[in-house]
Amino acid sequence: MYSRRSVSLEEMAWPEVESALENGTRTAIVAVGSIEQHGPHLPLNMDTLDGDELSRRIAAELGDALAAPTIRPGCSGHHMEFPGTITVPAETLMDVIRSYCQSLDDHGFEYIALVPTHGGNFGPVKTIAPEIARELEAAVISLADLDEHMQLLNDGLSEAGIEYDQDVIHAGAAETAMVLAIDETLVRTEKIEPGPEGKISPARLLSEGFKSITKNGVLGDPNEATAEAGEMIIQRVVEAYVEHIKSERSAV
Repeated sequence: MYSRRSVSLEEMAWPEVESALENGTRTAIVAVGSIEQHGPHLPLNMDTLDGDELSRRIAAELGDALAAPTIRPGCSGHHMEFPGTITVPAETLMDVIRSYCQSLDDHGFEYIALVPTHGGNFGPVKTIAPEIARELEAAVISLADLDEHMQLLNDGLSEAGIEYDQDVIHAGAAETAMVLAIDETLVRTEKIEPGPEGKISPARLLSEGFKSITKNGVLGDPNEATAEAGEMIIQRVVEAYVEHIKSERSAV
């Protein structure tokens, strides 16, 4: 008989979800990830791994929440020069987010927190969240501040003793550290190689594609990463997002 306690919605049977709702579970965490290149050393599902981990930990920390399946793929057109990347238009992603939220609202969740983990998804999430909120009984909490997200990742590195700050983070020290913390077997350590350092133009990355700036798909130096730093980064993001969610729920 299945009896494992879980905050992962997709691992539960429907009577368990029904029971959780009847017993005070009121929040659903929806991460919005991607399937896209992350250099020669990280798996294509890095942003989805990140989303899975964050949503589960946030839900567990809140104590009255469930982690919905991470949405994927995302808006990754700027990575399409790298084989394996899968992208969808922003309109498609927003339609999927709306359908997720409508489904969760229909089941009785009172709050739905949207947690983008891929840079290209922050804009669509920020755009669609207010529209969805007007359509549903559930309150929609959008955690789509890309600058804050990047800063949290850099803060986690710093707290782990790694002084390595990047304005634009992709497949470098921070994300490599996170995958090491989640599942180190997924990091191809023998394939680690640095990418461009210094100031990076986000506008150029989006308009001309990542390959216009980085031939291997990496920004910065993944060699700076450690599993300990990855754990610190994840904890830092979870703590900040849990506080945001609690604050939003108390204000509704």
